Amino acid sequence: MERKSADHKKRRKPSGAAVIRPELTIALFRALFEEWAMTGYAAVSLERVAARAGAGKAAIYRRWPSKLEFACEAIQSVEVMRLGSTDQGSLQADIREYLRATRAVLRHPLVRRIIPDLVAERLRSNELSAMLHGIAEARRQFGHRLLNRAIARNELRADLDRELALDLLFAPLYSRMIVRGKTFAKADLDRLGIALEAAIKAC
Repeated sequence: MERKSADHKKRRKPSGAAVIRPELTIALFRALFEEWAMTGYAAVSLERVAARAGAGKAAIYRRWPSKLEFACEAIQSVEVMRLGSTDQGSLQADIREYLRATRAVLRHPLVRRIIPDLVAERLRSNELSAMLHGIAEARRQFGHRLLNRAIARNELRADLDRELALDLLFAPLYSRMIVRGKTFAKADLDRLGIALEAAIKAC
């Protein structure tokens, strides 16, 4: 009887330490974005976020020590501003794919509300500066790869103004879709791609 009891104790899983469930982490990220889009970052309530995810506030603090670290990891988890780097074969085709993927990101209703809030919050406080810089840098790294491929194909000069070229790639879509709240049809993207190719070659 004593041996059976000892064997049972060996098989028992240790208690006390909470198990970090990936599915709950994903639910917390989703709940954060919904709350953020509704209230703005400064007014995000971690209690409400946890309730949206069907959890307690402790579930958040077991994973992240602060709201900022929670928000940073949430942004990184969904690749909000990252794009693939597949070579489409030409500068024009690469630009068109970049525009298509960027439009897909900016069309998401939560993204359309969170990105402007990120920018506005950076003007009020430095708390989100690193996060916003990371998002912008991820997109610019994709842009650098796009430019490098075009230079290797002799479609662009090696000494072009990269910073201006990268600004040109993102600015038109951001201006129309986020600042003005308008949309881009496929035909609009095609015309924009042609215009951007000419502009970047002039950089």
